[in-house]
Amino acid sequence: MNIKEFIAKRVAQELKDGNVVNLGIGLPTMVASFVTDDKDITFQSENGMLGLGPAPKEGEEDFDLTNAGGMPITMSTDGVCFDSATSFGIIRGGHVDITVLGSLQVDEKGNISNWIIPGKMVPGMGGAMDLVVGAKKVIVAMTHTAKGKMKILKKCTLPFTAVNQVNMIVTELGVMEITPEGILLTEIAPDTTVEQVQEVTEAKLIISDNLKTMNV
Repeated sequence: MNIKEFIAKRVAQELKDGNVVNLGIGLPTMVASFVTDDKDITFQSENGMLGLGPAPKEGEEDFDLTNAGGMPITMSTDGVCFDSATSFGIIRGGHVDITVLGSLQVDEKGNISNWIIPGKMVPGMGGAMDLVVGAKKVIVAMTHTAKGKMKILKKCTLPFTAVNQVNMIVTELGVMEITPEGILLTEIAPDTTVEQVQEVTEAKLIISDNLKTMNV
């Protein structure tokens, strides 16, 4: 299991039976492949779909059926498609239980910067701004660092996507919750120490009294 699969599998444990869940592009789309059969999860995509399934097997892709990132998907037999206005009505109306997003930066206040690096061309913010405000729970699924640079900061330095909206961060090193006091480290990866996690985290971590090992 590679790092991204490890993160996605841990995030999948947060999804509860009956949840409506939006998965952002990239790593978060892998979460659907790790949902256990005992959970009935409805996946939503902001380009107008309910009922997405795991990624198709190689050679079985239908490129007329894609998620918001343009990647081929599968759909359940009761899946439905609709226009973007309806899709964002679902998001803005508070009907998404959990959104899972990647990010460039997250900080100890729950601020998130995940859409642009100044000076670089990007296609746009997409539905991220609506999702992080409209969803009941926001989980950031990302690698702990990028090319050696810290991503969990005291304060984001890139343009915000939203302010005070992140609830949880899952990386290959641990699981963290955003609290009024700061970032609470609740789980740590196997064969990893608290000191190793703090060393690559700019924000000062609060260590849970019930710190557990990630069970993935």
